[in-house]
Amino acid sequence: MAVTKIRKTSSSVLLIIAIVTVAVFGLFLFGGYIDPSAAKPEPRYTDVLLYLCYGILILAIAVMVGFAIWTFAQKLRTNPKGALGALLVIVALAAMLGTTYALGGTQPLRFSGDFVQYNTDHYLKFSDMWILSIYIMLGLTIVAMIWGAIYSSIKGRK
Repeated sequence: MAVTKIRKTSSSVLLIIAIVTVAVFGLFLFGGYIDPSAAKPEPRYTDVLLYLCYGILILAIAVMVGFAIWTFAQKLRTNPKGALGALLVIVALAAMLGTTYALGGTQPLRFSGDFVQYNTDHYLKFSDMWILSIYIMLGLTIVAMIWGAIYSSIKGRK
């Protein structure tokens, strides 16, 4: 019963987010331009698309942090050693983000006049942090997939 309710709820939320995203993307693509005669015309609903992306990102982070805290609290009551494992994952993520921020470069980039305000050390290191973190997480995902395939084939032989 609980699994069915969870599945229905998550499917409904996914469907709503997908419909809203398709609608906003359609507005972005087919909504026209602010000044069609400009050298690089700006779509009229760019701000709506960006706000939707920000909203989904904030929602995803809030849900992830909420579930991490909830899992930690649940495991702390039933299995304190398991709770430390859940806490270790959060600490490792924070350490990875801190390390990749520290590794980020501060070499100024050549931007047009509109983007010069973002050519500061903080923004450069922050964008490098996300790019390096994506590379690390992608690499870990590929290693986990390969390890899982090898482990399941070895386990299947026994």
